[in-house]
Amino acid sequence: MAKSTAGEVYAILFLDAMHIKLKRNGKIENVAVYNVLGVDLEGHREILGHWIGEGGEGANFWLSVITDLQNRGVEDVFIAAVDGLSGFSDAIHSVFPKTLVQRCIIHQIRYSLKFVTWQDKKAFVADLKTVYQAATREEAEANLSRLEDGWGDKYGAAVRSWQNNWAELAVFFDFPKEIRRLIYTTNSVEGYHRQLRKVTKTKSSFSTPQAARKLLYLVTMDITRKWNNPIRYWPLILNQLAIRFEDRWPV
Repeated sequence: MAKSTAGEVYAILFLDAMHIKLKRNGKIENVAVYNVLGVDLEGHREILGHWIGEGGEGANFWLSVITDLQNRGVEDVFIAAVDGLSGFSDAIHSVFPKTLVQRCIIHQIRYSLKFVTWQDKKAFVADLKTVYQAATREEAEANLSRLEDGWGDKYGAAVRSWQNNWAELAVFFDFPKEIRRLIYTTNSVEGYHRQLRKVTKTKSSFSTPQAARKLLYLVTMDITRKWNNPIRYWPLILNQLAIRFEDRWPV
């Protein structure tokens, strides 16, 4: 599926990958399908395409996806909500240098908890919530320092994963709550993926990429048929975006 996007400016793009089983060279391989969900300036959601990769998820393939979007007419993207893939920001900024990149908080939480023993997870998560649920960036950064003071010696890797990625994790603090709730996770596209998996899980594998694209297209048409209304509170969100991105607002 590849929607015509000529002359489009998108308020938000959600970029994430799911996996399918595909027959290749006589073997069944786990292959990434790269999906992009866009929110246009009218607040409507739309799927801009499915791209089947050559193997595992990677920033290099995402670069080809983003370049394809530009070639099909996407002129600007205000905010890109992405998972924690290394190199993602470089891939986006090489095509859309002014786009703000928000790293998914939920992905980051899951990643950092890999370093924490189950006995400490409840206490660690309680302290971590004071960071990403803070009212302001300043409060969040102060609480991140307290997280390091309390847990840095025991779980330094978990704390550093927040510190090292903070510039992209904290982007949502620069926006009002209506926009924050939209961009701090990639839940919008993950919800779409869950609906796709209800169908793809019944397939043991796909014989060709074309067969996979055909099914994904048909299922997507059924899913998006119900996406008739704009995102909740869109007029308020639109006003906030118009102020924040006034210098890039389409005439």
